[in-house]
Amino acid sequence: MQVIRQKTMIIVGGLETLKTLEMQKVFVVADPFFLETSAFSVLKQTLEGMIVEVFSDIQPDPPIEQVVDGVGKMQEFQPDTMIAIGGGSAIDAAKAMKYFYAQAVPVSKIQFIAIPTTSGTGSEVTNFSIITDSAKALKYPLVTGEILPDVAILDKELTKTLPPKVTADTGMDVLTHCLEAFVSIKANDFSNLYAEKAFRFVFRYLPTCFKEADNNQAREKMHIASTLAGMSFNIAELGLNHGIAHAAGARFHIAHGRMNSILMPEIIAFNAGFDGSENEVCKHTQSRYAKLACMIGVESYQDRQAVKGLIREIKKLRSTLEMPSTLSECGIKKSDVMAQIHEIAAAALADATTSTNPRVPSQEDVERMIEKVC
Repeated sequence: MQVIRQKTMIIVGGLETLKTLEMQKVFVVADPFFLETSAFSVLKQTLEGMIVEVFSDIQPDPPIEQVVDGVGKMQEFQPDTMIAIGGGSAIDAAKAMKYFYAQAVPVSKIQFIAIPTTSGTGSEVTNFSIITDSAKALKYPLVTGEILPDVAILDKELTKTLPPKVTADTGMDVLTHCLEAFVSIKANDFSNLYAEKAFRFVFRYLPTCFKEADNNQAREKMHIASTLAGMSFNIAELGLNHGIAHAAGARFHIAHGRMNSILMPEIIAFNAGFDGSENEVCKHTQSRYAKLACMIGVESYQDRQAVKGLIREIKKLRSTLEMPSTLSECGIKKSDVMAQIHEIAAAALADATTSTNPRVPSQEDVERMIEKVC
């Protein structure tokens, strides 16, 4: 049996569309830099006449302590609506706040609106939130339908001021979501449909977004791609790429999408059995990757060769976006990685996202992949 729930109402439009929604007492969770933008002025004007509290104590990889602080502020304010506006960190933090606020105030029922300012995480349509335990250098996924936003507003204008590097990092996160959802052991016709469309959009529009910040069509299509990819992995979940990225990113403080892009070619090669361990699972996964390769013009009569072509195209895209291909290019010494490689691999295997990877990895497999990207 398959059960597909699509709770979130998606609005492709500007911040002014908030006026069409009923709310009176609004708790806004925002990235701190957002408060310095002209878009924040637009948001304030849109919410004029309402009682508004702004929580902007947000940092990348939001730690548990910030979530606790936010929950305390919500208990004091008692909102009827929560608006999360920003990148994945702001939306993830808001999701966790909403969840724990509901545990503390069980009779509460608040409207949850997510407004992404990056085209990357797809967090506006997923029931995932990633929270960091700074003391243990671990990322924990919170997965529950209770944190799925009621409304997602996709405003392309909010992404135009992103630095090219952030556009690249977040865009490659979208690509990772497409790839992992498409080969996940939980993939189905619905998740495949979303992943395929988003995959095409990334290759077609991400390079343009990187080079032409004000290109309206490219910005809107990448924003939609991010949401489509989020809808895909909300159904099919993810895989080992994210498992390692969570574990390694928390320790070395590398942007999530960048960490994903460094790992991506090695993960694909592993899942396809290019390490000499080709079996029926690997062959099936090869056929899945080959289908995606065909969508971006890779021509081959053999799945194995098509997958190699896919890897080449991903590396070419990564180069176009001027992204690093190794950890050393990010300033991380190989000796530092090797000193923690056992713990990183163990954390990756324990990560919830790894459980839906098509090929089951061993500790040695993960360590070998990490070493290859040093």
